[in-house]
Amino acid sequence: MKAPQAGLGQSVTPVGVWVDDAGDSRVEIYSCGPQELCGKLVWLRPAGDSTATTPVLDTRNPDSSKRKQPLLNKRILQGLLYDADDDRWEDGEIYDPRNGRTYSCYLRVLSKNRLEVKGYIGFSFIGRSHYWTRVH
Repeated sequence: MKAPQAGLGQSVTPVGVWVDDAGDSRVEIYSCGPQELCGKLVWLRPAGDSTATTPVLDTRNPDSSKRKQPLLNKRILQGLLYDADDDRWEDGEIYDPRNGRTYSCYLRVLSKNRLEVKGYIGFSFIGRSHYWTRVH
């Protein structure tokens, strides 16, 4: 793999707000270093009781001291660097608050409004892709 670049050759950037394929959350992808992208949860679907005023907590976090922290604005993507050879943002990590696990991941911009987010353990061909849609 070539040294990651800033993604200047890419015609569409993943920076922005994306809704996951289930429509349950929105993630803002942003620059968090000179050539690095990160992402944080900026919206979560309200629970069945829409009058609830307590925040959704990170109850499945493996670190018990973090289980009372709210999920909203939690960084769930980090360390993504652009690789021009593969035309994707890779070598990152994604945190899944549904199970408290962190996976290796990459992002591939499929179109202006479509993003492949792949989480995996070990090898990227053994993993699961999700397809997010740009909100703005």
